[in-house]
Amino acid sequence: MSFLKPLAVLLASVAMTAAASAAPEVGKPAPDFSATDSKGRTVKLSDYRGKTVVLEWTNDGCPYVQKHYSTNNIQSLQKDAAAKGIVWLSIISSAPGEQGAVSGAEADRLSETRGAAPAAVLLDAEGKVGRLYDARTTPHMFIVNGDGTLVYMGGLDDKPTAIPSDVKAAKNYVRAALDDLAAGKPVATPVTRPYGCSVKYKHS
Repeated sequence: MSFLKPLAVLLASVAMTAAASAAPEVGKPAPDFSATDSKGRTVKLSDYRGKTVVLEWTNDGCPYVQKHYSTNNIQSLQKDAAAKGIVWLSIISSAPGEQGAVSGAEADRLSETRGAAPAAVLLDAEGKVGRLYDARTTPHMFIVNGDGTLVYMGGLDDKPTAIPSDVKAAKNYVRAALDDLAAGKPVATPVTRPYGCSVKYKHS
């Protein structure tokens, strides 16, 4: 049965690959990552251990993203988060030439013109961070608590449209989750359906 040992090695390799590509799960450690921000600095999720971190996948050409920025919905969340010591990381996983792809300088210009206030804008042109988190849409939101545990993933709110006027009546899942954490309570709604434009990943 000399084939059994190679077979066992193969199965172990397949299992490791599957585990590495598995989607993140609420209640489990958030996948750590390292990425370059718009200013050329290296940012690691683990650098923020002890702080709540919000991950926002974004693409300025997406109508759903435009809905939330044109109404100041995301900017107000970012500023409220910063005032409470929460780290907000905006992540752009658009591949070069695809909708939403920007240089570092262009990303900074966008933040300035829109009045956005993320702690950093991460440029993920290869899509490594996006695929690590199975980010599917822009926006797609994730919240990591101070222990490094993923406590929320899904949509920004419960109105899956690109209509700006829908923001006012929407239940904002991200704000609600952050309020729960601030109150020392578990997140009441930890998983929701993300909506928006598909992430414009680099074609393999």
